[in-house]
Amino acid sequence: MGWLGIYLRGVLMGAADIVPGVSGGTMAFITGIYDRLLGAIRAFDLALLGLVLKGRIKDAWQHVDGAFLLTLLAGIATSILSLARLIAWLLETHPVPLWAFFFGLILASALVLLRQVGAWNPARIACLLAGTGFALAVALSPALGLESAGLPAVFGAGFIAICAMILPGISGSFILVLLGMYAVVLNALKSFDLEFIAVFAAGAACGLLCFSRLLHWLLRHQRPGTLALLTGFLFGSLAVVWPWKEALDWVEGAGGEMRPVQQVPILPGRFLQLTGEDPQLWLCIALALAGGLAVWLIDTRWNRA
Repeated sequence: MGWLGIYLRGVLMGAADIVPGVSGGTMAFITGIYDRLLGAIRAFDLALLGLVLKGRIKDAWQHVDGAFLLTLLAGIATSILSLARLIAWLLETHPVPLWAFFFGLILASALVLLRQVGAWNPARIACLLAGTGFALAVALSPALGLESAGLPAVFGAGFIAICAMILPGISGSFILVLLGMYAVVLNALKSFDLEFIAVFAAGAACGLLCFSRLLHWLLRHQRPGTLALLTGFLFGSLAVVWPWKEALDWVEGAGGEMRPVQQVPILPGRFLQLTGEDPQLWLCIALALAGGLAVWLIDTRWNRA
């Protein structure tokens, strides 16, 4: 796998993480680097600490697949820095067509991953349905309102959000919204609240190290069932990126603006009745097909590299 390919995968992961409801783990999964990424993350262990303490920096770098991680992080950072404003503008001014593109992308991704499960049996079908049901429950849940629960809740929010971020189909930022911590985290970052940031980062680090090991073990020992479960996450997440939605609940954002937190998918005709806005049906269909085509190109040119 070439370094340019890894860098471009990072760009795709960064672009996905910018959009609430879309996971960078999805991009890692469909571009064929998910196993390698989990392996690199789980390599941050006691063996690494021993190598560092002995001054064997080169061996430590190779132990964590440092060149891969650095290249991937460079792509993620490039994407976030260069695309954040564009995608934020699209979400603000053209949300329905943008969600349609991501709907096509994630639907095609789920269909591609179905091929990797292999022969289906009742257990794998149950895993697929469980993943779909869990992602749907997350997508349609109301906010919990943990913003005033103290530092233990901050640690837990970091732990859970980072776990969601590396799962295909589940967005870490969306989990923070559901926990009622999204605006709180943004405000803490904006005001540079060191205590809050340190506790949140500690929770995220613990979650990343623990959950990456669990996923790595499952993919090594129960790969077909785990792939079916992750594919179910993608199918369930389609409720988040469905272009036409009705907001049932709202939460105050970091800038005082009201953000929808609990939304349910509706048909384009109902969307027109509720909002008076053009559902842009044909444009959405075209963009969904474009998203599907993008996944096909990624799968044929990169995932099999």
